[in-house]
Amino acid sequence: MTGHTENDITIAAPLDLVWDMTNDVANWPQLFSEYASVEILSREGDKTTFRLTMKPDENGTVWSWVSERETDRDALTVRARRVETGPFAYMNIRWQYEKVPEGTRMVWTQDFAMKPDAPVDDAWMTDNINKNSKVQMALIRDRIEQAAAERRPVPSLTD
Repeated sequence: MTGHTENDITIAAPLDLVWDMTNDVANWPQLFSEYASVEILSREGDKTTFRLTMKPDENGTVWSWVSERETDRDALTVRARRVETGPFAYMNIRWQYEKVPEGTRMVWTQDFAMKPDAPVDDAWMTDNINKNSKVQMALIRDRIEQAAAERRPVPSLTD
């Protein structure tokens, strides 16, 4: 069995702002609530290799891994994969962005499989990713919409 998730959210902000904020990997601990730190290991063109460390889970375990992320601004897509897979046999992620009348639609698609000796199976991880993606996407939406509101010019009293 393998796992597959697809989650999306619409953010009331310009595509450029959504793209810039969500692809600023070094700033992810300020964008996501689950990440404690990011260490950029290398940058080659549009590809970034980085170590992501999560905040301790409910059992006090700190998870960390290395991922590779390659952006394609023209296609409005990002492809990522775990290099250090940990409990995953593999983990591939695709982010897609689309300009919509309400702002920007962002879609996260994750394809993965858990290793046979992993502490959880594919079905459990699918459910976990679906729940967590909704929480993180809502948080990201709120933070980007706040940034967009702060960037809007304030009307003058003579307008």
